[in-house]
Amino acid sequence: MFISRRELLKTTALGTASLAFTPSFNHLMSAPENLAGEVPHRFIFIRKSNGNLTNQFGLPSFSSEELKKHTEKQAFEVDLAKHELPAWLNGLDEHKENMTILHGISMSVSGGGHFSYSGCMGAYKAGRDILSNIKWATVDFELAKLFPSPFGHVEMSLAVPHGRDHRTGIVSGYSAPAAKQRNYCYADPMTAYQELFKSVTKTDEAASESALLDYLHEQETRRLKGLDGEERLKISDQIESLQSIRDRNRRVALLGDKINKYLPKIDPVHANGGEDATLPQKQSAFTDVIIGALASGLTNVVTYTIDDLGTDITSLPENKQKTSIHQIGHGGQIAGATTMRDAIKTHHMNQVKTLVTKLKAIPEGNGTLFDNTTIIYMPETGAGHHGPDTEAPMVLMTGKNSKLDLAGRYIRLPFHGTRGHKTLSNWYTTLLNAYGNPIEHYGSLDLTMQRNRLDQTGPINQFMV
Repeated sequence: MFISRRELLKTTALGTASLAFTPSFNHLMSAPENLAGEVPHRFIFIRKSNGNLTNQFGLPSFSSEELKKHTEKQAFEVDLAKHELPAWLNGLDEHKENMTILHGISMSVSGGGHFSYSGCMGAYKAGRDILSNIKWATVDFELAKLFPSPFGHVEMSLAVPHGRDHRTGIVSGYSAPAAKQRNYCYADPMTAYQELFKSVTKTDEAASESALLDYLHEQETRRLKGLDGEERLKISDQIESLQSIRDRNRRVALLGDKINKYLPKIDPVHANGGEDATLPQKQSAFTDVIIGALASGLTNVVTYTIDDLGTDITSLPENKQKTSIHQIGHGGQIAGATTMRDAIKTHHMNQVKTLVTKLKAIPEGNGTLFDNTTIIYMPETGAGHHGPDTEAPMVLMTGKNSKLDLAGRYIRLPFHGTRGHKTLSNWYTTLLNAYGNPIEHYGSLDLTMQRNRLDQTGPINQFMV
């Protein structure tokens, strides 16, 4: 099968013109080699819409004193092994030793509202989804630099822009490789499967693509002779991009046996964009793709928008009223909004359980792949539909080799604007510092903390091993 230059540019996220030669897509090229051969740490960011109501993250077995502290937003922590989980978290009960329910991190640095776009991953206010609002590389891209892989960072999304029924293919994402640069993402499981695993699923196409890349590299190199000035710089950039793609494809080819071993099975319902697939089917398929991509070594960092306000939830069996995430956010407009919030989170936790269970079943070194994995389930906008962004409850799942000391606990940090409070910027600084980036402070500063003249820079020291 021969793939033409036009088809290459049209069908692959590694096209060598409209994507690869623009600054916004330079990150699609091969990541640096991990020459040390060390076992990498993996990160899975799962971002959800509509906020996380704080009362749904309390423990039903709190003592009266603990409940009072929780209600009054006082700092404290308890051992999860001695407590019951909220009903929507029960599916993860057998993994409580790996769980953290984290309260008290504020998202005011990125802002609440309907959407945070790139802000919740970069700890800055992104406002509308325009390039000029992207201030720096988001934290997932920064972590991907610390643990190189052929694909670097991978983004998947079930977000649906206003006025659309669904999205398919390769579309713009929310993460960012650098200031004023937007990531791409996979909008449906079949596209993610075909693009990530094409080296073993579409060998003829991969071979044709490789041959075309070789040809284009040779032709552009010839064009470089005799050129100078801006034209030479332009062609040099194109040659460098082509070589990067070839290097990445070479590294993927070396993973052939592992890719075949962990190749996920995708139900045919996801063909042609998966218009007939239910939301649980789409979520399940994306989960399988994430596991396959991590286990085979194609990537070490995944960001997954599991839903946004436009994601169709009418296929959820609990959704008898066929309502929307947006309506649920406004609560009073429908009966049982709180129940549906729990149902949505329960489906999310089913996917987290699958991730943890399957990653624990994959051997790595003297343990399992999950031992070297961190899963962060976080709201996009804070503690509700329109915020408040003064807190943003999260659920973390961390393996035994985590460099963070927080597993097995319910932790509530000091509330926003008080001494000892920690912002989203502090949280991301903690992740980066723990895993090898000594940055003094990542992210924007919080205006309320500044007005109150309270320290707000650096990592959360109590979490550092």
